[in-house]
Amino acid sequence: MPKLLVFQHVPHEILGTLDPMLRDAGFRIRYVNFGRSNYKIPRLRNYDGLVVLGGPMNVDETEQYPYLVLETESIREFIEMDAPVLGICLGSQLIAKALGARVNKNPEKEIGWYDVSTTEEGKKDRLVGAFGAFEKVFQWHGDTFEIPPGAVHLATSPACANQAFRYGDKVYGFQFHLEVDAPMIERWLVTPVNKKEIEELGGKINPDVIRSETPKYIDALSDLSRRTFGGFIDLLGGTSEKKAHMPSV
Repeated sequence: MPKLLVFQHVPHEILGTLDPMLRDAGFRIRYVNFGRSNYKIPRLRNYDGLVVLGGPMNVDETEQYPYLVLETESIREFIEMDAPVLGICLGSQLIAKALGARVNKNPEKEIGWYDVSTTEEGKKDRLVGAFGAFEKVFQWHGDTFEIPPGAVHLATSPACANQAFRYGDKVYGFQFHLEVDAPMIERWLVTPVNKKEIEELGGKINPDVIRSETPKYIDALSDLSRRTFGGFIDLLGGTSEKKAHMPSV
């Protein structure tokens, strides 16, 4: 049975729609929960791939979150193993840092539903090639990564230039959240740390607008996540039901 390692930072940021896809593809999943004091990173070479989830911290807050140093080193080791790695939001920023790129504050916070478009390289990519010219995706971030040296820029948005990248053939960073469903979005909106973040924006982000938009866009996002994550599961060596032809790298 293939095995996948997942780095988790906070309880409310989970695999979401990716979880049942991985289990249906036959994967055994092990979490390293850095939010717990007794976390332990297992022997990395025992795993076939890595998913790094999101969280509210900044990649450089290493004094407040010392595990970020070890986590970044572990991500770098996975990449050197030539194993598939997927980073979501904070996870994408940690991968970028592991590859030598900087992570900075984005000009504005993206919280809610936003348009993302693919680059010319993204249109040819085996994962991001599932996107149309424009896709409405869910976002929750204030930081952004620079494209790492040697990586390929795959997607962009008007408010955040760098939305996705690929390093080599197997390492992906997604700033956006394809893994969410409607109940997950609602949990995020009522989680205290997230509520505080929205309140501090002084009305710029309206949770009720997000709630009203979610039914309009969630079904299309679910379909997009199946097609995109299906490509990642194929990289891991699992089997996925492909909903559409995916271009190869």
